[in-house]
Amino acid sequence: MTEMSTPKDEPADHSVGWPSKRVLELLFGAQRLFGEEIAFARYEALERAQTETHLFNEFLSKVAEAHSVKDYAGMYEACSQHQLDFLRRDCERLFKHARHSFDTASSLLRGEPTH
Repeated sequence: MTEMSTPKDEPADHSVGWPSKRVLELLFGAQRLFGEEIAFARYEALERAQTETHLFNEFLSKVAEAHSVKDYAGMYEACSQHQLDFLRRDCERLFKHARHSFDTASSLLRGEPTH
């Protein structure tokens, strides 16, 4: 069996050099970004469940208060507006997070330090 050896003109340096350090930084940064995404998804799911529960409770209380067609129409308008406001805030928050994730991933790929 023959043993592989390095050519005499190439140093056998096994330390972490610049390319390996860059790869490690990229991997650790990607791991951190992935962890942040998991935490964000967990937080968003909890926040959404709480908000939906609040909106549903508000809807039920309005249904209990309504005694006429006019009351039901007013309830429908109020609950629809609350739902639209919730969706608007939810979309704004998701777009803001997507922008942050995109910026972080871009800085990782450019080799810039992330915060």
